[in-house]
Amino acid sequence: MSERYEIRFSGSGGQGLILAGVIFAEAAAIYDGKNAAQSQSYGPEARGGASKSEVILSDDTIDFPKATSIDLMLALTQEACTKYCGDIKDGGTLLADEDFVRDIPNGNFKAIRLPIIRTASEDVGKAFVANIVAIGAIAALTGRVSREAIEKAVLSRVPKGTEDLNRKALAAGYELVERRTN
Repeated sequence: MSERYEIRFSGSGGQGLILAGVIFAEAAAIYDGKNAAQSQSYGPEARGGASKSEVILSDDTIDFPKATSIDLMLALTQEACTKYCGDIKDGGTLLADEDFVRDIPNGNFKAIRLPIIRTASEDVGKAFVANIVAIGAIAALTGRVSREAIEKAVLSRVPKGTEDLNRKALAAGYELVERRTN
């Protein structure tokens, strides 16, 4: 992986997308030994408005820490999808929540629709772990960070007493991708 790989986590403020970016970057940098940079952006409305977190991964030095040509973008809401999808590069991937992103914008990218929030709510039992389900799905889709590293990073960041719930959410994200590709 000598090339730069850019991931954008987007959705609504309060969905844990900043934390998702931090976890993904830490998994890559701390546990897998890659170079990673993480940044975030959210409007003044923060909770409820469109927000994004970006992660850049590379084996080489990252000399510009802002994402400009997105390889994979997660969109958990229609607003975030519409607002942020213009930076997905040709041949990139849009991972959209199939229940909350109804209109996939036109573009020269692959669109994958998965029930991320529904999986968190119904299969895991708590909607608020949708960000962890998404992390598992992104890790499975990209193969850019090892499963062991992702799990260690998740467990280092989640509140004590929620480790099993978050392990289950992470596994559910991997399973969504495995079911879709088999």
